[in-house]
Amino acid sequence: MSELSVVIVSYNVRAFLEQALTSIQKALVSIPHEIFLVDNASTDASADLVERRFPTVKLIRNRKNVGFARANNQAIRLCQSPFICLINPDTLVQEDTFKVLLQFLADHPEAGAAGCRILNPDGSLQLACRRSYPTPWVAFTKIIGLAAVFPKSRWFGRYNLTFLDPEQVADVDAISGSFMMLRKEVIEQVGLLDESFFMYGEDLDWCYRIRKRGYKIYYVPDTQIIHFKGESSKKAPFEQRRLFYEAMRLFVLKHFSRGKALVPSWILIGAIWMRAVLSYLSQTLQTFALPMIDLLIMTFSLAMAIFMRFRPEFPWEGFVAVHVIYSLIWLTSLAAHGVYRQSRLSGSKAAGAIVLGWLINTAITYFAKSIAFSRAVVFYAGALNLLLVPVWRIAIKSLAFTHWGERTHLLQESLFGIRSILVGDADSLARVIKRLQRANLKQHLVGIVLSSGNIDELVVEGIPVLGYFDDLNEILLREKINQVLFAVHRLSYNRIFNLIAQSRRRPVEFKLIPNDMDVLIGKSSIDEIDEIPFVELEYQFQNPVWRWLKRILDVVFSFVAMIVLMPVFFFELWIRKNPIMHEKMRLGRDRVKVHRFKNSSRWQLLPILWDIFTGRASLVGRDRSHKIDTKDHLGFYLKPGFTSLEQVQNRSDLTTAERERLRLYYIKNYSPLLDVEILLKSLYQSLKIGR
Repeated sequence: MSELSVVIVSYNVRAFLEQALTSIQKALVSIPHEIFLVDNASTDASADLVERRFPTVKLIRNRKNVGFARANNQAIRLCQSPFICLINPDTLVQEDTFKVLLQFLADHPEAGAAGCRILNPDGSLQLACRRSYPTPWVAFTKIIGLAAVFPKSRWFGRYNLTFLDPEQVADVDAISGSFMMLRKEVIEQVGLLDESFFMYGEDLDWCYRIRKRGYKIYYVPDTQIIHFKGESSKKAPFEQRRLFYEAMRLFVLKHFSRGKALVPSWILIGAIWMRAVLSYLSQTLQTFALPMIDLLIMTFSLAMAIFMRFRPEFPWEGFVAVHVIYSLIWLTSLAAHGVYRQSRLSGSKAAGAIVLGWLINTAITYFAKSIAFSRAVVFYAGALNLLLVPVWRIAIKSLAFTHWGERTHLLQESLFGIRSILVGDADSLARVIKRLQRANLKQHLVGIVLSSGNIDELVVEGIPVLGYFDDLNEILLREKINQVLFAVHRLSYNRIFNLIAQSRRRPVEFKLIPNDMDVLIGKSSIDEIDEIPFVELEYQFQNPVWRWLKRILDVVFSFVAMIVLMPVFFFELWIRKNPIMHEKMRLGRDRVKVHRFKNSSRWQLLPILWDIFTGRASLVGRDRSHKIDTKDHLGFYLKPGFTSLEQVQNRSDLTTAERERLRLYYIKNYSPLLDVEILLKSLYQSLKIGR
């Protein structure tokens, strides 16, 4: 008979789930157990993964997302063990976690439930792992901010019990539903989770009923887990915030609605909704903060440009229309370059976006006379924007490695280039380094740290060896590291967790590279190393703005090139008598004709410029040697190109898999600057060959 039943509810966290199950099975080796996994209609093949990779796990597939409480209840009803542990799929457990909690419950018969210390990925304590009930007074102090101002006060800091020593066992009101171990007999007495709570609040309600039955609930810091909090909810943060405040309201109505509290429940409910509104406004302001800063800069730049052009007069009526059109184009270009998402502090991308917007606005002054204002104004405003928009990002970025920057981890997370180290055994690291280099990830690998063995060589795959695992804290400080990547194939979770706990005051992010997976698991994202998953990664070509910008780039470049090279075209056609021929190619069911000169010469591809201008081809597209192109999984075609990413590899032995990887890399990372880079490299190669 099993001693422990582990229950997991999963929803679209495939990469985290695999590593969670691996760590759970590792910790249950010497414990008779059963594992239930309830999949809430995930769309990322989570259930198929469990069925294939973890055949001993008892899988329950739901046809729709029934919520956290109801899904847990489905498995709890089937549990046969005297102890039941609820654990989230985005967690990692130490090898001793279940043993420590089982022993604690055996030694404390008065305990109805127990939870361990829960860490954030940066090593800090996740405050929700021990807390009080949101009574009207406790919730009121949290909502108005007194808990944050006086965290050590027993009167104001009760929401997350921040006045307690996190290293000491404590009898608490509630523990987190992300990890809680209970006696089955207690569940039989108090009942299952309340299914009126869809997500959030059900753990508080359960703990309230358990304590009301006369049992105690303990926080046990003798062991710990890591919780990548909120991974299931990142796809819809506003919806999850609504569910959180709705759960809080339900709890208050259920348990504190009879006027026995210091603060009437109707006042508290009003405060909850007020806090929810403020939370939505805060999220909205965070989303639009960077565009607003850039808009203010553009307003200043345009006003200065108009002043320089028309002083001492200032044409206010024309300024408004010009400001709206020109600034919208610049902001769109910045957004398309990812400056408001993953590359928020990238000065180079901001500069590239400003230059592209500058070209478009300049074109407007030539081709759209009805809304054209002044070429001088566009020139002056563009020059100021090119100076100010990247510079303020670079200035903020430079603060990240100052004393102030170390206290604001947000700056470190916003950097475009991250100083990373790899930790693991030499064999595992050699394989990981090759994959990182092949995938061309934007990780700045400063060096590697060996978990075991002797340092026989100074470098591994071209990356310097910095030292041993036991000296990692000193290495982080010495090398100013802000990201640590663990290759966990032969690395103990205990060693990893202890290091993370020791480093919790440093601005360092920790990520894991699981045994058999090609991803990096971290606090905020899953980064692909080799094979590209279709659900998690964002492809630039999914954004129609990028495809629009690519088309503009094709039209502008091909138009200018045709005008400049017109004499060469007629020389080839009339003097050299070089006829024009066409090649038939297919884009799915459509057929296109791509033109070139029949006889080989340096200008053989000159006629393709007309195809690019008319949209049959592109400056950068697929290799023209591939006559047929089929839709990929995103429904995208790559038009025949004047050049291609395959061509600049300068290899004739590319396999089909390598070509597909290059294609996926291109549509995932596309930007006009990438097209320009590929085009310049291709032209440079052709000039070298011409010599």
